[in-house]
Amino acid sequence: MIPFNKPCHTGFEELYIAQAISAKKLSGDGEFTKKCSRLLVEKTKSSSVLLTTSCSHALDMSAILLEIMPGDEVILPSFTFVSTANAFVLRGARIVFVDIRPDTMNINESLIEEAITPNTKVIVPVHYAGVACEMDTILAIARSHNLAVVEDAAQGVNSTYKGRSLGAIGDLGAYSFHETKNYVCGEGGAILVNRPDFVEKAEIIREKGTNRSRFFRGQIDKYTWVDLGSSYLPSELNAAYLFAQLERMELINNYRIKVWNKYFERFSALHGKGLVELPNVPAECTHNAHMFYIKVKDLETRTMLIEYLKKKEISAVFHYIPLHSSPAGIRFGRFHGEDRWTTKESDRLLRLPIYFGMTDVEQEMVIDAVNLFFA
Repeated sequence: MIPFNKPCHTGFEELYIAQAISAKKLSGDGEFTKKCSRLLVEKTKSSSVLLTTSCSHALDMSAILLEIMPGDEVILPSFTFVSTANAFVLRGARIVFVDIRPDTMNINESLIEEAITPNTKVIVPVHYAGVACEMDTILAIARSHNLAVVEDAAQGVNSTYKGRSLGAIGDLGAYSFHETKNYVCGEGGAILVNRPDFVEKAEIIREKGTNRSRFFRGQIDKYTWVDLGSSYLPSELNAAYLFAQLERMELINNYRIKVWNKYFERFSALHGKGLVELPNVPAECTHNAHMFYIKVKDLETRTMLIEYLKKKEISAVFHYIPLHSSPAGIRFGRFHGEDRWTTKESDRLLRLPIYFGMTDVEQEMVIDAVNLFFA
């Protein structure tokens, strides 16, 4: 069986985990946590990068930092994971879904402004497949209406927009290190704090609402409860596993790009015949090969192809059910304007296996199977 995904493993994870155990510091914010944070700050140029227990919790922290209240509205695409919306719904916000661009599956920046009301507080662009949204336009809209921008860059670690790291462009950003991502620690994430005035408050929220971080830096002689917060610190064991991957970020990235490029080249004939559509990466974007997807004619064709690949012992999957059509999406949000592309494109999209360490033989089997299906 060729799996859809294999969690990344470089070979140094066990060594670093053993070092963390030997240091007798297993709770959060040990040396490996600090190493990961420093590396990510250097890479992204963000003011601060704090590891969290998940990307969901990074988004939760963002909603607390922005003081989202009941009655506030948050604009985001319907084609995304539930955590993007949940973080703000948990604070009482109403979600306003807008349509996507069919070329990138990202939020359609030209539809955002008309969805803004006096209650709008935040715009949440989601960088699908590690390909950037049109951030210049989104930031300009946000500035003109005094709105915050939170980047859901769960899939965007090591991708850029006009040379800037995804997650480090808006006011706040969120990364995922879940085992399905490019760089993993099982469960984990990070919040990128791009506004210096938010840095200390983010530390407080992450440390259960206390000023414990200032205490450990020797800035105060005792710490206490000062604000809202929760326990968002990952274990030092998770950080040790993650550091083994972040150290080798470019090695992992180059491997995935090679696999992605081979898929793109070998399916170009199917694309030329109009049998599939291939991913589009705008000129101003560099992507991280987080996923490789094709779009087929319709839902029926996709269902048949998934079953065909399953019989060939190849695991291929579709992605999100649009949130606005879900029970919770109907309850907690509304779709602004016409659903021209979100549902239609969601029904056509199929994700193929891609992972660090995927062999040429495995990839050839996938390519041959897809070509045979259409033949």
